Amino acid sequence: YIYISGLKAGRCVEIPRRVAREERPKRRPDEKKEEKMLFLRGMMPRLNLPVPVAIALLYILFVFPVMGMAYYELKSRRARARTPKGCRKLGLHDGHSNLHDEHEYSTDGLKQGQEKSGPRIKALIAYPIKSCRGIEFNFTHFKDSGLAWDRRFCFAEYTSDDNDDEDNGKSGHWDAKTLRNGTYSRLALIRPELWIPDPTSPTYDKRLRSVKSGGLLLIFYPRDTSRLPPWTRLGIKLGLLESEDWFSIPLNPPQDSSEYPLEELRLFSIPTRATRYSTHVPAALAEFLGSKKPLGLFRVHAEHVRVAVGNAPSERELGYVPDKAFSDEYPLQMQSMGSLRDMHGRTQYAIPQLSVRRFRPNVVVEGVGAYKEDAWKMIRLVSSGSEGEEEDGVDVHVCCRTVRCKLPNVDPDTGERHAVEPDKTLRGTRVIDAGAKGGCLGMMLVPSRPGRSNILIYAYDDDANGCRL
Repeated sequence: YIYISGLKAGRCVEIPRRVAREERPKRRPDEKKEEKMLFLRGMMPRLNLPVPVAIALLYILFVFPVMGMAYYELKSRRARARTPKGCRKLGLHDGHSNLHDEHEYSTDGLKQGQEKSGPRIKALIAYPIKSCRGIEFNFTHFKDSGLAWDRRFCFAEYTSDDNDDEDNGKSGHWDAKTLRNGTYSRLALIRPELWIPDPTSPTYDKRLRSVKSGGLLLIFYPRDTSRLPPWTRLGIKLGLLESEDWFSIPLNPPQDSSEYPLEELRLFSIPTRATRYSTHVPAALAEFLGSKKPLGLFRVHAEHVRVAVGNAPSERELGYVPDKAFSDEYPLQMQSMGSLRDMHGRTQYAIPQLSVRRFRPNVVVEGVGAYKEDAWKMIRLVSSGSEGEEEDGVDVHVCCRTVRCKLPNVDPDTGERHAVEPDKTLRGTRVIDAGAKGGCLGMMLVPSRPGRSNILIYAYDDDANGCRL
């Protein structure tokens, strides 16, 4: 209570505090708003600006830059976390491609306004994992097995045999899986990265696992967002969270290790032996691919090579045994831009933009009219400044045309398989070999020149530097 002295001595008036509060006049709503505005004015610099303008300046000059720096730092930390120490990445930089203008070509193999200068290499692509995404190079090496690191790995599914032989301890076998398998079209979305030791790196150390194994293969695959909460999906869309899961494996696993056993692998029902990475493949990857059976990853073994036969030149003619790694029949596959654009015109009703990446070539050639390469028997790759002298180039045997299966029906960007195209058009217009049931597009190659198959080849750049045919 508050005691207030009255007018007469010895007399007081007693007033409850709660009553005094009730008798206070109420403030108008506009008075509260004015008080808030005065509070905000006190927070802003004295620039004699209206409060909304001052708030906008605060966000532009302070809040947004801080958020941008935080986002950049978060992205940089994620990139550093998946960068192997002591290594450098092979291939073109992220976001760069020599095929960025592939849809600007016409059936003569040239872009509009481009001068005709003869056939030349536009792009070089290696596919470290069979049926997975490729890696583009500006320059790379010809090996006895084609391009360096091309199709050295593949995924396989373990299948139990019906007639198990318990005495021999055999209960099943590994079957290699490719984009030919209808349920494995998502292989096209798996993105490999090649990292090799770099002595100039500040983090280089001979004791590192990545250095001891001759490098690492990083394997990325999309995260399954269907089971994630909404806020996690929002973070992925905003780039605050990773949109891919990944794991790494050594490029050259140690010999005589129980973790990397040598096992039988069947590729198109033909048995071979390869090194299996027994503990590296995560369960999430098998779930992403829709595999209901155990999933394994295999690497070619140096003592169990797959030799190119069929129309390939003999060992006596080549001077070496052509190794095709996990390729279907031959070490190299070439595709012409002119032929691709002609096929694009035939299939445009179903596929608005037919990409050359659907056909998974190693060498993409420009400056050649549609299907002119069908008659080639031998080509020589020479540098742009060479006159084609023998010591300046490498000869490549053109073994046969590439008979196409339904693999090009898979969109490399989405992993979705078209119901009919381009297989339908290929079978209807390009069955040109008597012994082939499917349509032909592209050519199969085997490099020659014994002792020079490790030659360096270049894709043409904007300055007209590269290899021509």
